[in-house]
Amino acid sequence: MAVLPSLNSIRVGVHVLVHGEPCQVISANFMRCQQRKPVMQTKLRNLVTSKVVEISFKPGDRVEEADLEKKRADYLYSDDRGIYFMDSESYEQVCVDKEILGERNKLLKEGMQVEVLYFKEQPITISLPPKIDLKVTSAPPGIRGDSSGNVTKQVTLETGLTINVPLFIKEGEMVRVNTETLEYVERA
Repeated sequence: MAVLPSLNSIRVGVHVLVHGEPCQVISANFMRCQQRKPVMQTKLRNLVTSKVVEISFKPGDRVEEADLEKKRADYLYSDDRGIYFMDSESYEQVCVDKEILGERNKLLKEGMQVEVLYFKEQPITISLPPKIDLKVTSAPPGIRGDSSGNVTKQVTLETGLTINVPLFIKEGEMVRVNTETLEYVERA
């Protein structure tokens, strides 16, 4: 494990170890008050539990950089035990717990490429592309006259996910979905 040389090395996006678990720095603010030692106030997201904690680091604190490895993988299938991916380089299968993705596992379709983040050779998180295109499999017809304001209807996508879309979207069309918010973005 590499030790960060100074408090200034703690920046947004850096991965550090806190109590033996990898965390990503969400925000970092260097504070220098009168007659006190400077501190680095940070917000960290635990990559295993997804919880956010606030920690202040003082000069002399030993801050270790987390040894993480990113690998590209292709989605294969999912069952009761987990979600299965195939490593793009070694062709090994990796089983990931369904709780890692939560509701976002309904965005996965066969052959989709993702990035798997490993800590101590164990997969801890999956990074999906920011937006993906999915086909609408069932959509009720839009009712004429319901066009005042921002009116939406619920449709079902090819992966089983149900989202709200504008009234003009029809069955068989491709729509773009935001993978963070699980919301409709635009027609594909």
